[in-house]
Amino acid sequence: MAGGKKKSSTAPSRFQKTLSSIWQDKHTVLFKPEYTLLVTAVLWFLEIAINIWVIQKVSYTEIDWKAYMDEVEGVINGTYDYTQLKGDTGPLVYPAGFVYIFTGLYYLTDHGHNIRLGQYVFAVSYLINLLLVMRIYHRTKKVPPYVFFFICCASYRIHSIFILRLFNDPVAMMLCFGAINLFLDGRWTLGCALYSLAVSVKMNVLLFAPGLLFLLLCEFGLWKTLPRLALCAVIQLVLGLPFLLVNPVGYVSRAFDLGRQFLFKWTVNWRFLPEDVFLNRYFHLALLLAHITTLLLFALKRWKRSGSSIWTILKDPSERKETAHKVNADQMVLILFTSNFIGMCFSRSLHYQFYVWYFHTLPYLLWSGGVKKLARLLRVLILGLIELSWNTYPSTNYSSLSLHVCHLIILLCLWLNPNPASPSHRSENKAKSH
Repeated sequence: MAGGKKKSSTAPSRFQKTLSSIWQDKHTVLFKPEYTLLVTAVLWFLEIAINIWVIQKVSYTEIDWKAYMDEVEGVINGTYDYTQLKGDTGPLVYPAGFVYIFTGLYYLTDHGHNIRLGQYVFAVSYLINLLLVMRIYHRTKKVPPYVFFFICCASYRIHSIFILRLFNDPVAMMLCFGAINLFLDGRWTLGCALYSLAVSVKMNVLLFAPGLLFLLLCEFGLWKTLPRLALCAVIQLVLGLPFLLVNPVGYVSRAFDLGRQFLFKWTVNWRFLPEDVFLNRYFHLALLLAHITTLLLFALKRWKRSGSSIWTILKDPSERKETAHKVNADQMVLILFTSNFIGMCFSRSLHYQFYVWYFHTLPYLLWSGGVKKLARLLRVLILGLIELSWNTYPSTNYSSLSLHVCHLIILLCLWLNPNPASPSHRSENKAKSH
């Protein structure tokens, strides 16, 4: 008995065992996905200091914040006709969720004048966004931990978008990543509600919609998917109701303007084109056709299990002869991130703040590609070239072309990826995780 007590008192604790394991693997900690949580935790706390330093030392740049405040001030003063709401940079072109969130920021920052406080609020949103992204990567364990140095510390543009420019894009993406975390937890209804809220801040989040629809059909079949789609629609209706009651056409045409014309001087991705081609409607239609075609090809050839009919996902899961269309966490994230990435590839124009739309998904996509011999250095080089393209201001022919080349390489690697829904691929991933 006494001997047993003595043995237990000298036995190493779980914490000591963990530290011993980390010390033994110290040379591979940055390369083993199982250490993702440890590395990301260290980097997250480092990011707190980085954000404070940037806010204190780097000058704030006014671009859209004052316009946002002018737009919500119009609503506060009683104007609910969307066609009458505008700011310094033009009319209000974001859905109602944006109005409510930035109205809160309007009051919190003394009518938008306390910009420093606004920067700290956005720093908090940056840290929350990072936590949500890190949780997704931790759940899938696909990317080696050293890559998070590039996600966290290496991107000047992303820090700038969040805490030096105060754009609404990061708010929409934070909500979107929150929704993806809920999907991974199996909380589909709540995830759809949060996803719809993200769309109400900025409609770029709709780029995830094709992938989300595919996943909902795989998980529930057609009839059980419809209530979740209805929930998304009802949330949009409720949020927009004060404006829809005054001028429904004005609200829909402004908040969800799919034909909005972008200025050539701000484009990051099409600088090498003549301006008249960039503005040409036939060019826009060609991009839309390419976007839809690529999505259909991926849905038919890459997202569904090979050998099974695409129509199977319309059936109730209990009526299916096989469970091939049930997706795991890796497949779920890959489909959503790929759906968004395809939209970015064929976008009519990408402005500098749009980088946040896919920045945090790029490592996952690169490490999900089917080219197994794609060297680590080449993957990091692609991330670096993309970062350089987004940091080149004003954009040049070379920066735009290099961005498209990097997009093409990633897209081809994703296409060459063996069907991740197949049983053999799932078992292979399971074996790797162990």
